[in-house]
Amino acid sequence: MSETTHDAGVAVSAPPSPDDGLSRRELAAKYGLTVSGARPGLFEYARQLWGRRHFILAFSQAKLTAQYSQAKLGQVWQVATPLLNALVYYLIFGLILGADRGMSHDVYIPFLVTGVFVFHFTQNSVMSGVRAISGNLGLVRALHFPRASLPISFALQQLQQLLFSMIVLFVVACGFGSYPSLSWLLIVPALAMQFLFNMGLALIMARAGSKTPDLAQLMPFVMRTWMYASGVMFSIPIMLEGKPAWIADVLQWNPAAVYMDLMRYALIDGYGGENLPPHVWALALGWAVVVAALGFVYFWKAEERYGRG
Repeated sequence: MSETTHDAGVAVSAPPSPDDGLSRRELAAKYGLTVSGARPGLFEYARQLWGRRHFILAFSQAKLTAQYSQAKLGQVWQVATPLLNALVYYLIFGLILGADRGMSHDVYIPFLVTGVFVFHFTQNSVMSGVRAISGNLGLVRALHFPRASLPISFALQQLQQLLFSMIVLFVVACGFGSYPSLSWLLIVPALAMQFLFNMGLALIMARAGSKTPDLAQLMPFVMRTWMYASGVMFSIPIMLEGKPAWIADVLQWNPAAVYMDLMRYALIDGYGGENLPPHVWALALGWAVVVAALGFVYFWKAEERYGRG
């Protein structure tokens, strides 16, 4: 197409573009463009997470190493902290308040230490999950990766810390007469299910904490209440003897108590099946699968909003 100018020259105008009249949405669809940071589909998101599995493992190991790097005793505190907590609880609840009723000395000590170690696994996973996004905004804003990698890596970090501490737990159990047996193999499925449960909780708390940083200040009070209601320092059925049965049932069915009871049953010779709630393995599996699935979907739904605003 051409036209004559005022000086008798001929100017050639560009032909009309085939994209003229298309909306931005239509242009994006035509050229295969997508929104930067858009949320992928659920299964694609899971596939991306699997592709980042090496990053998740390396990040959790780096965090674990750095956690006590400033302390002179270093990673010894991974074991010393829960042991010192168990000692304090024994002095207060075992000796002064008589929370060991119904159990011999050889059963109560490993019972208490196991409860402290196992509950701290869940507690630390929740607390680190709260800060997984809000405490790593620089990383979230600088790099593109599935944000669920962060809370999952923090839950994995706590699992590695517990596995390191299990050496001391085994020594305590043996020191009070509970020697290795086939029942110790039950520790593996019990820990696997607890890890899934903790991962789901970490994902839920990571999304909540990303928009409400003050949640990190509230959670210690919530976790302390949960600890006292889960029978870390005492046997729930024995302590609530004479109370309405439904109260003990509700407390025993709560997931923290379920995973502690499974570990105690596997590890301690004098802690028999009569101390466990009915269908305890089904309960443990149900809590693990439901919370992990709900946590994953709940976190994924806000994927494109993390690190913005």
